[in-house]
Amino acid sequence: MTEEANERLRQFLSEGRNWERKATNIPGVFLFRLPASKGRPASLAIEINPIDSYGSITKKRGVVIRSASELDEIGRLLGHQKVGELSKRIDEVNPKREATTGKGGLDIFEI
Repeated sequence: MTEEANERLRQFLSEGRNWERKATNIPGVFLFRLPASKGRPASLAIEINPIDSYGSITKKRGVVIRSASELDEIGRLLGHQKVGELSKRIDEVNPKREATTGKGGLDIFEI
């Protein structure tokens, strides 16, 4: 990433609202501002939250990733063969869901 992108991240960290979600140019990948808490300053995270055909998020809260090591571990778990098999079995037994309409965000963070 460029220094300009780093500066935009710093700006979002300092000026963003607590729990604010900002879309990126990768569908389903968002920046997420976490508020300060006991002993931890405000910070940024990545939120992975699938979107529907209208560009709206499909979950109230997606998977929040706070570090590169956490991303590596989540990737390892998602890549596990049995997790893929389990998800296919769940698809077979769960009732089908109807598509929903929603609004897409306009403020996109370019990665």
